Amino acid sequence: MEGVTGVYEPVQHHWFHCQNPVDCRSSWIPFSREDSLRLEETHKHGETSGEEEVEVVVATEGRRFDVRLKERKCFAVYWEQPPLEVRRCSWFHKGDKDISYTPYPEDTSLVLEEAYMMAVKLNDWMKKIQFPTGETVVLHSPTLMTQQQTMQQTIPLKDWISLPSEQSQPRMVKRGLEGIRVELPEGEPDQVDHLVFMVHGIGPTCDIQLRGVVQCVNDFRGASLSLLSSHFKQSQDGTHMGRVEFLPVDWHRVLHGDATGVDDDIQRITLPSISRLRQFSNSTVLDLFFYNSPTYCQTIIDTVASEINRLHQVFLQRHPQFTGEVSLAGHSLGSLILFDLLTNQERRNKDEEGSSVSSPSEATPLDFESFEDTLRNFGLGKYVQMLPKEQMDLESLGLCSETFFKDLGIPLGPRKKIMYLLKRWRGQESRTGTSHPVPGIPGIAGVYSQVQEHPTLLSGNPSTSPVDYKYFDVGIGQVSIVYPQLAFQPQAFFALGSPIGMFLTVRGLKRIDPKYSLPTCKSFYNIYHPFDPVAYRIEPMVVFPDVDLPPILIPHHKGRKRMHLELKDSLKRVSSDLLLSISTVRGVWQTLTMLPVNTLPPVAGVGTTAALPPQESEGSGAPNGTVSPTEMRNISVGMLNGGRRFDYVLQEKPLESFNEYLFAIQSHLCYWDSKDTVLLLLREIYEGKGILL
Repeated sequence: MEGVTGVYEPVQHHWFHCQNPVDCRSSWIPFSREDSLRLEETHKHGETSGEEEVEVVVATEGRRFDVRLKERKCFAVYWEQPPLEVRRCSWFHKGDKDISYTPYPEDTSLVLEEAYMMAVKLNDWMKKIQFPTGETVVLHSPTLMTQQQTMQQTIPLKDWISLPSEQSQPRMVKRGLEGIRVELPEGEPDQVDHLVFMVHGIGPTCDIQLRGVVQCVNDFRGASLSLLSSHFKQSQDGTHMGRVEFLPVDWHRVLHGDATGVDDDIQRITLPSISRLRQFSNSTVLDLFFYNSPTYCQTIIDTVASEINRLHQVFLQRHPQFTGEVSLAGHSLGSLILFDLLTNQERRNKDEEGSSVSSPSEATPLDFESFEDTLRNFGLGKYVQMLPKEQMDLESLGLCSETFFKDLGIPLGPRKKIMYLLKRWRGQESRTGTSHPVPGIPGIAGVYSQVQEHPTLLSGNPSTSPVDYKYFDVGIGQVSIVYPQLAFQPQAFFALGSPIGMFLTVRGLKRIDPKYSLPTCKSFYNIYHPFDPVAYRIEPMVVFPDVDLPPILIPHHKGRKRMHLELKDSLKRVSSDLLLSISTVRGVWQTLTMLPVNTLPPVAGVGTTAALPPQESEGSGAPNGTVSPTEMRNISVGMLNGGRRFDYVLQEKPLESFNEYLFAIQSHLCYWDSKDTVLLLLREIYEGKGILL
């Protein structure tokens, strides 16, 4: 066929980005078709218009990344990470031991494409293209091309296309995406229906693979996109349905950063033995103790609130058409942080959202005279006269504890009012930035019954103290800090593997008032794995102690209960039926062997009672105090979730059921890649929009 020319078709380019900035040899990830097409069109427009030297920014991956075409760099928008290298790819190579194909640099691809074009037009194959790095690419035919090492040179390792150990073996070379097996990621809808901020727990890593919160949330978001296309397909086709955006909130980096210096302080007092275990403990377990410290608890709360508000503002700037709601999700300690933050939010109208956060300069200035007027408005005028006698101004007043007002002879009720109002004023001062927060203010958090109409979290007094706790809220046992306000009112709060119930109990809370609900959040969900050693239930703190209310079993994302759980339930039913049959046979036998009634001697006595019918007998309900399905519908679980149930339990996997101790740690870290958890969040989010599975 020598001399017969062929028809040359230009290669189709696809854009890739390097996932690992340190080693880009085997970590190239393709953009979705939509993002790659957008990048290619922008690139070609710059070539045709002669504006190649002008920097153009293209938003990719759901507007979470910006690609600067001139720099060939990809920058994260919402979190900090090194910029990723970007390539316009058309030629790829792969060794025998490589898992996937690696794209050539753009200048190398350009040389290969020109040689391929000449070979096709002239039908002249067996061409060899040598590169300065010592690599030689041989074009055997349109479908067979290889790369070989033909010369040894002293070349820096970073410029090698293949490693020295691999240079003796030829590498396969492919042109375009058609000849290689690469899975292109699905594109994301531009429309965002809902926004969820996810707060991590203790430590810098979140799952069993020791990945950070950014990577875990990325997988969580990917699972949600997959489930939206598979489980909500009819709704997507019938209505304008977009997606749910999940954004990570990282507070560990700030707490352990150079600004606090806490890591250096801890390192100076750490023993040198078992260094790895102590290092792990310092970076993870100590976060629990930091949260119970007034100084570092304030740092954690401020970091979480400010980061959520910052991310919310950036998101609205990049999605100006967004009209959906916002929710919060927290894992482990992150759920407790969000719960404490939400219990200390102030109710406000929709049109007031963001005003107190975005415009602090418009807040009422804080001075001692206006604080005196506030006390008089609440009927505390006669106690105001005591303060000047003690030479007290607002700054020194903030340093005083409740004991000071008790020593002045102020009764319990009025001093609780004063402490409440003082904390409110100090909270306003902190938000406006007029002064620094003053430690030492008791953690009342503003729930005095005559001041705030919202029901308090407490119901009943702990038996460990004679103090009248009706003036307090969840702040019992909490450190005294000022809680910032969020710029929005969340629709729902999802707690994953949460120790909230345990912390509330340790703080002295006996029972949650059934009328209590989070001030600005309408829905609350406590989601946990049955083997999670950190998770605790919360519904038993609302219902009566003698009621054994089982949690709601989360359905499997494939639409049925796991096989081993169905088998376990079947065995329970069989054993229950067997016991019932044995009891029935025993009753029949006793009846047949019993003497006639008229031959029995009459029994008379003061203690004789009539037997109740079987359906009215004591203990005729579910065994061991378990609530039957009929009774369950009549039990009130409070208003934390608007009167609905909120304890949800995942189904353990068959392998996990063999040894629950072996999978305990993994059970606490399973939520990030649990499709059952993701589907529950999507179902509850879209149910509020009238879209069902």
